[in-house]
Amino acid sequence: MPAQATVTTLDGKPEPLENMKGQWLLVSVAPAACDEACQNNLYLQRQLRESLGKEKERMDWVWLVSDQASIPAAMTPGLAQATVVRAEPSMVAQWLQPAAGQALSDHLYVIDPMGHWMMRFPAKMDRKAASQAQRDLDRLLRASSSWDKAGRDEEIVKP
Repeated sequence: MPAQATVTTLDGKPEPLENMKGQWLLVSVAPAACDEACQNNLYLQRQLRESLGKEKERMDWVWLVSDQASIPAAMTPGLAQATVVRAEPSMVAQWLQPAAGQALSDHLYVIDPMGHWMMRFPAKMDRKAASQAQRDLDRLLRASSSWDKAGRDEEIVKP
């Protein structure tokens, strides 16, 4: 995580990005208009997290909104379990990197509890690739279970 970086809650309050530390994060980045690819990523994030069963409390799904536009009201109910914050694209680009020839919004990223970006899933992931991603997340959480526990000390406000 970039040092001293901040994000903004949907109600306009600045929060230190480091408040997200202490929890595994499954992150997507996209503008508020959220096209079909963005909606697919949000759907897959929710499904991947839910598929973790009892381990799901160790992972948050995060949407970094990369602009100041309004999120469509129709999307709000589906984001109830997500952490949705606005983040400056330049700050995000210091932290996360897409594969060559891809955009930040094409991937889902996994961040460890210390704030380190450690993996990204294939660009424009489909449901078949999501099945492999789910196995990867299962293995990751199983391997880290001896040192990582669910939750963090501070919560970022959810929508």
